[in-house]
Amino acid sequence: MVKKSLPITGTRNDPIDPETQAEKRKKWRNLIAFWILGLCNNYGYVVMLSAAHDIIESKFGSTSSSSETTNSTTTSRDCNTLSTGAILLADIIPSLMTKIVAPFLPFFVHLRLLSCVILAASGFVMVALAASEWLAILGVIVTSLSSGLGEVTLLGYSHFFDKNVISTWSSGTGGAGVIGAVSYAGLTLWLSTENTILVMLIVPVIEAIAFWIILVHPNETALPVSSLGNGSKENKKEVIAIPEKTLKEKLAIVPGLLKYMIPIGLVYLFEYFINQGLFELIDFEGIWLDHAAQYRWLQVDYQIGVFISRSSVNLVTINRIWIMAALQFVNVIIMTFETLYFYIPNIWIVFAIVLWEGLLGGGAYVNTFYKMSKEVPAEDREFSLGITTMADSIGIALAGWIAMPVHNAICKLPQPTRLG
Repeated sequence: MVKKSLPITGTRNDPIDPETQAEKRKKWRNLIAFWILGLCNNYGYVVMLSAAHDIIESKFGSTSSSSETTNSTTTSRDCNTLSTGAILLADIIPSLMTKIVAPFLPFFVHLRLLSCVILAASGFVMVALAASEWLAILGVIVTSLSSGLGEVTLLGYSHFFDKNVISTWSSGTGGAGVIGAVSYAGLTLWLSTENTILVMLIVPVIEAIAFWIILVHPNETALPVSSLGNGSKENKKEVIAIPEKTLKEKLAIVPGLLKYMIPIGLVYLFEYFINQGLFELIDFEGIWLDHAAQYRWLQVDYQIGVFISRSSVNLVTINRIWIMAALQFVNVIIMTFETLYFYIPNIWIVFAIVLWEGLLGGGAYVNTFYKMSKEVPAEDREFSLGITTMADSIGIALAGWIAMPVHNAICKLPQPTRLG
């Protein structure tokens, strides 16, 4: 019996294209670098918000009670005399101003990232070693400048790479929330607030390593033909020069971006009103966490939700961002009534609501920018991605302004007795 031989393909001895291997390594390096950059860029911002309660208490004096106890069923509230919304404003307004201005400035990406690293390190040192209130706030402001400049620069820079770097960037920023909040809450179990923040100086160093060592930088003045249309395999390596847009041309793009900016701005307005105006007013007495620890771990819980949703765009894509804005407003109503009446019987229910809040916020962020990476013309993408980062900052800044008077008004009310 004669055995027929079959053609053998794909054997281990087949030559491997070195160029293909190099491209794969380059792609993975860039994806990993953008994840680390997202983490490091947002880390300081997250830590300042997680530390807001402690910063206010240590730098601005201890907590203040509400007005006189009115009867035996009410007690005074454990409130800071200054809302954590004040830290939120110091943490977001400089970032917002940077995001407004930076897209219109020359795109010197290496100089910008060097500035981010220096500003981030300076902010940590100022907050940790501040001997006065104004220096602590200045440290928060400097950290905010670093985060804002980094976000607008790196999202704009991402259009020179595979579109999936937006997914890993977003996942990294979500990871910053979890790692930042957990590391702060965990380290403060053993270290003081000041020493905890000094330990975090390692983060700007890691950011520098990711940008200048791990990331494979392209030609900054050219864009792959393949990202402008459907080119053949051969012409995907070609590059064409894209002329710098004038100020008038950039301003003309903005109205078309409002469909992305308004929904994400509303989502962030609602969620940061909850985080910085209401979290501190929620207090479950007699449980395993004291009031300050409850605030820290609610921030951790929120950031876990953000991380999950910011890492999910390749699995679940949502086009109607306005739905998430509406759902986030429902969360505002639920949490506002909780601060007024303490009607939720168990802190685990609050943790579930806050996790859902984080899922909505992170989902709005990553889906907005992922959608833009597919819909916005490549020649407009660098500016569009950069300027749209302004929307969430505007929402956060408005949340800070609203949170302060609301916080103070609720803080003056007698604390109700929790049922259950």
